[in-house]
Amino acid sequence: MAKFKKKKSPPTPGPDDSKKVSPDEQKDIPETEPVESKDSENSSEPNVNQAEKSEKDKKLNKLFWLRVGFAVLAGTAATFLFNDIADMEEKRWTSIGFMIIVFIITIVIAKGMKMQLPSSDRKKIVTQGIGSYIFIYLFMWILTNTIVHGSKVATDIVSQVR
Repeated sequence: MAKFKKKKSPPTPGPDDSKKVSPDEQKDIPETEPVESKDSENSSEPNVNQAEKSEKDKKLNKLFWLRVGFAVLAGTAATFLFNDIADMEEKRWTSIGFMIIVFIITIVIAKGMKMQLPSSDRKKIVTQGIGSYIFIYLFMWILTNTIVHGSKVATDIVSQVR
């Protein structure tokens, strides 16, 4: 069996030991300054009314979901609107142009919502939900193209194999 040496150092303090402070040690601890709350009148940040912030967030949320809905509709519509274009490259660029035009329409709708945004947040009208819009548009366009034209491609492949 292994022999263990006795520890000669004092034991490591546990989590409860830190709470016990002797009166002598308490004198050495300097007092801290009180923490000012953000609601203080001396704060450099302007006070924002919670109702206004809530209304702004609701309108931005509404704009986000408006763009998601437009992306679903426009991506699906692009499959059928540009079905007659034979050249794939032309079809691709036409669909991307259509996507940009629909996005500009959502910007016009957002400006019509008359959101009261501070000047630092004006770009949110354009940037709110742009990534979701692009990816959902492309997803719906690819999905509906696959559903509509997928069986034709599968039969073409089978006929080439035979």
